[in-house]
Amino acid sequence: MMETFSEISPQQAWEMMENEGAVLADIRDRQRFAFSHPVDAFHLTNESYGRFLDECDYEDPVIVICYHGVSSRNTAQFLVEQGFERVYSVKGGFEQWVKSDLPIETAY
Repeated sequence: MMETFSEISPQQAWEMMENEGAVLADIRDRQRFAFSHPVDAFHLTNESYGRFLDECDYEDPVIVICYHGVSSRNTAQFLVEQGFERVYSVKGGFEQWVKSDLPIETAY
């Protein structure tokens, strides 16, 4: 069991979503998430945390993404402390996800 999280690239995150059914938790604010976010991302907020727990198994890989890869680390560590076994933080955050040309959903 992990005692801490690992940092991975956006490309690694996408591959884990595709191949291992990893959950991508986007912790950015509501406006930014609504404007654009990674395909299939779960918008993790204080309000949606209960639903997140209902929908995710503790054994599932969970990947946290934020703006630039900084605040996601705190959330990733929190999830490890809550008992999630495989937790990752995306290096460079959503900004790097977009630069890596990975799939996004947009409001426009």
